[in-house]
Amino acid sequence: MPNPARLRAAALTATAVLLTSLVAGCGDDAGAEDLTEQRLTWKDCPAPAASEGGGSAPSPLPNGDRWQCATMKAPRDWADPEGDTIGIALIRAEASGAASRRIGSLVFNFGGPGGSGVSTLPAFGKDYATLRTRYDLVSFDPRGVGRSAGVKCENDQRLDAYFQQDMTPDDAAERAAFVENTEEFNAACEERSEKMLPHVRTTDAARDMDLMRQVLGDTKLHYFGISYGTELGGVYAHLFPRNVGRAVFDAVVDPTQTPEQGALGQARGFQLALDNYAEDCASQAEGCPVGDTAQDVKDRIAALLRKLEAKPIPGVFPRVLTQSAATNGIAQALYSKDFWEYLTEGLEQAYDGDGSTLMLLSDSMNGRSANGEYSNIAAAGAAINCSDAKPRYSTDYVEEKLPEFRAASPLFGDFMAWSMVSCTDWAVPGAADHPDVGAAGSAPILVVGNTGDPATPYAGARKMVDALGKGVGVELTYRGQGHGAYGSKNKCVQTAVDGYLLNGKVPADGTVCS
Repeated sequence: MPNPARLRAAALTATAVLLTSLVAGCGDDAGAEDLTEQRLTWKDCPAPAASEGGGSAPSPLPNGDRWQCATMKAPRDWADPEGDTIGIALIRAEASGAASRRIGSLVFNFGGPGGSGVSTLPAFGKDYATLRTRYDLVSFDPRGVGRSAGVKCENDQRLDAYFQQDMTPDDAAERAAFVENTEEFNAACEERSEKMLPHVRTTDAARDMDLMRQVLGDTKLHYFGISYGTELGGVYAHLFPRNVGRAVFDAVVDPTQTPEQGALGQARGFQLALDNYAEDCASQAEGCPVGDTAQDVKDRIAALLRKLEAKPIPGVFPRVLTQSAATNGIAQALYSKDFWEYLTEGLEQAYDGDGSTLMLLSDSMNGRSANGEYSNIAAAGAAINCSDAKPRYSTDYVEEKLPEFRAASPLFGDFMAWSMVSCTDWAVPGAADHPDVGAAGSAPILVVGNTGDPATPYAGARKMVDALGKGVGVELTYRGQGHGAYGSKNKCVQTAVDGYLLNGKVPADGTVCS
């Protein structure tokens, strides 16, 4: 049975997780200049709130040091820097090496968008022990996330129903129900978070990061961005190119794509990951318990999903495993090769009428804890994505595009296509077709792409390098599986990344690790 806490954490570097510190909206009128001079009060981190995924306070680091949390004030509206402020939740582990060798802070964003960095960093703290020898490891809940003036939409009961709905409507009645559920979710966001919705764009978070750089006492921002964190890092580099220190982008978002192109790319990416899983299972010497051949593995999965659409099976009591939840759970397991064993286990159980493991995987993706409470990753993700992206898609347009999406992925195509309507009636207009990441004058940024990445397909790494501009992006390729590269513990990747962050040694552009 998969460990739900580890799954939730990995989903963030894959796209989701939990845990955080203090923070809330503040109503004082401190000016922007004063905010750069604020002093943070660091304290031992408390247990995370439900909006951050719940659970226990982070365990001490291997050497006994404790994780510390603080709250940074930032303008709610960067266009009115002397107006009301909000709190940005921060977490850090101070550098473990000699003070004389300390470089500064290394700021992490693990993606989503909507994921709590305050939750995620402790879950992977041991993975960054080498980097901690010369850096304070720092992460944060971006604005709108967790306790950083977290966006609120529907309650837990409504979210259970929302994630159980049929997300691939086949007829007019199903389409009407799907659109109604989307409209109700978006209306709840507007009703409960009206003041924050206009102020959660990626450009706002990037400005928060530059304020953070100054408050932390760093001349340059040293940065490690994963998944959506690469987009945030690219936007920061565009806005503040001269302030970029040593930066790494891992699991790279293609900054040139519209939401439609991104959804189509993800359909292809998850299909590739499924193909790789099926080939791997079928090649095992002891045999594959969920299919005799790779094609048989995929055919049986497709048959299972068709059956679930007509008749769900028991999941995690009292909920049942629907087609939507099963597909979501399968996608979650494809984020990391380490989760493939859980996918095999979940499929075996589902073929015998037990949907519990696939439902746990789906819950992990959606930010649902075992007690039925949800983090706000879905609410924050919708708010950030819909505020960033200008295009709005109709159901007629989606139906027109379905054949192209199905060709990209027989299993995931419909789901990715229908996801395009999620912002159609959003209360805040989107900012642009795609982010601007041109960063002339920036220090080199190491851009790491994984050829087997389902969520941020490999081609995005080269697109990011090109968009950053000549002399800025440096591409490193990892020929592997799963979302991201550094977390795979591949020695070649980690040596290259550590060498740059710790010693300033930039690998040759085009370096390949296997």
